[in-house]
Amino acid sequence: MSPYGNGNLSVMPLQEFVLDGFAGGPQTQALLFALFLALYVVAVLGNLTMIVLITLDARLHSPMYFFLKNLSFLDLCYSSVIYPKALFDLMSSTKVITFAGCVTQFFFFSTMITTEGFLLAVMAYDRFMAICSPLRYPISMRPSVCACLVLGCYCGGSFNSILQASFTFSLPFCSSNHINHFHCDVLPLLKLACADTTINELALFGLCGLIIVGTILVILISYGYITGTILRMRSGGGRHKLFSTCGSHMTALSLFYGTLFVIYAQPGAVESMEQGKVVSVFYTLVIPMLNPLIYSLRNKDVQDALWRLGQKHTAM
Repeated sequence: MSPYGNGNLSVMPLQEFVLDGFAGGPQTQALLFALFLALYVVAVLGNLTMIVLITLDARLHSPMYFFLKNLSFLDLCYSSVIYPKALFDLMSSTKVITFAGCVTQFFFFSTMITTEGFLLAVMAYDRFMAICSPLRYPISMRPSVCACLVLGCYCGGSFNSILQASFTFSLPFCSSNHINHFHCDVLPLLKLACADTTINELALFGLCGLIIVGTILVILISYGYITGTILRMRSGGGRHKLFSTCGSHMTALSLFYGTLFVIYAQPGAVESMEQGKVVSVFYTLVIPMLNPLIYSLRNKDVQDALWRLGQKHTAM
């Protein structure tokens, strides 16, 4: 007897999915296309600018900016995994994605988004070492250590993605091939399964909860020590500079973890697909667009580097 239903039921593997995307007529789709395209272009240009700027400017060759360059790379990648296809679908009547394409999109998106969560925790630890242990910082955060930390973030993201993809795409999809979303995400995919998804949902909430709680603990402990150190400083100018630097990171952290918690780590998340689409747009497109602005507008080193790069091009 089949474990997924009646003994006479034959579950044929799906060859393709249909991404339903957002509801609305041609005018709504065209408006969404223009909005998403504008946001995506800004996100790509902003993150590419940060990557090029940090690579070319020797004064930004420090652990903090090494991590920031990787953050920009991740933002660029996971928005690009989704939005070229999403933009095409907004102007198309078919909105079809192959099964292999769905698995690929799911895997890389899950890898990048999880890696970013780990990287943000590493960036908090980096600020903790720089502010609370400045004498040990050059040794503790030497280039080889930074490279290992970033590699560990990618390994953790890949491991989580492999588990999530294995759990999700081992399910039989026989009720429908229409994904009620604009990209292949775990929650709408679980809706299509014609098997009991309790274990998958527990695994999803368990893994996401473990990652979110673990990284948030690192961040809170790091910033707890940082706040204590800053408050003990006598120099008002020094406190302002450190608060400004840490403020950019805390803003990025609040946006990222706040949206992830809303969609993945709350018990009713699976039931709120329409709300989930809006939240997904925020963390897959708006946040990658905002991060370069947050770090450039509130960071004097980045502003100075932009000015020097502009001066070089003007001189040429």
